Amino acid sequence: MLTRMKKKRIRWGRVFGALLVIGIITVGLFTIFQYIEGKIKTINPPLKKVEGKHTVQDAKSNIDEVNVLLLGSDSRGEKQSRTDTIMIAHYDPKTHQFKLISLMRDMLVSVPNHGQQKLNAAYAFGGPELLSKTIQENFGLDIHYYAIIDFKGFEKAVDLLVPKGIEVDVPYEMSYGIGMTLEEGKQRLHGKELLGYVRFRHDRLSDFGRIQRQQEVISKLKEEALGPKSVLKLPELIGLLDKYIETNMNSSTLIGIGKDILTRKNSEIETLRIPEDGSFQNKRDDELGDVLEVDFVKNKEALERFLDGNSDSQNEDKSNSPD
Repeated sequence: MLTRMKKKRIRWGRVFGALLVIGIITVGLFTIFQYIEGKIKTINPPLKKVEGKHTVQDAKSNIDEVNVLLLGSDSRGEKQSRTDTIMIAHYDPKTHQFKLISLMRDMLVSVPNHGQQKLNAAYAFGGPELLSKTIQENFGLDIHYYAIIDFKGFEKAVDLLVPKGIEVDVPYEMSYGIGMTLEEGKQRLHGKELLGYVRFRHDRLSDFGRIQRQQEVISKLKEEALGPKSVLKLPELIGLLDKYIETNMNSSTLIGIGKDILTRKNSEIETLRIPEDGSFQNKRDDELGDVLEVDFVKNKEALERFLDGNSDSQNEDKSNSPD
């Protein structure tokens, strides 16, 4: 009996992890909450006390502000790989505000016990734990949890939620490094093509353009995937994503945040890119190649303003980006 209950806890931890990550990616499939509530009732015994005295019902009230490190990877669990996407999802349960910070992977940072490296090298050296520590030591931002999303899961989730694809305007032919050729012009892209679109970085804007496209796709996924029909696809979505998501978030936190995000009608997300405009220089390192040398004081201040609600969201001026 205990073994069975333990398996249920593990299974539902992954389920809510999948729901939370998809909620983050698509900025809220709000109607899913009714489904979640029904499932919570059916598995109430194993979830009733997930952390000491805290129950599912009061989980939300016990959550402080949290920062979740979101990583996109081709080979989840292999520390030798370098993450292609580094974002931080910040959630404040008091204001119900959700904010998204994109970190440029080529920033030159100090990685504990490894010296000066590109930011994404920290993941290759020590996984999400070392990357979290690196972010904290360089930017003063504490990371409470992480979620690693395998890109194959992204492809499959898009094809399931929006089988007709997402319409984008490809500014020019894209092919190098993405395993396909995307022609210039307006078109509907499906999972694999859409992934290539958001990952392409071999143009004048390099990583800056890639982050722009990521945020564009997040917004369009929200518009396309939001609706009652998504609820009918939830069971298949959970089964599909289960093997593509890894997170260290506990069930109580997942339920509390997921419940609040999915039931809030305001789906607006504020976004910030680090480094901010005017706070970095493009440099060439003999060993590391092209890097971004950043002003850490300015970027720490930018993060503080952003998280305190005292700054304009987004910073897409390309005055410092490569020509």
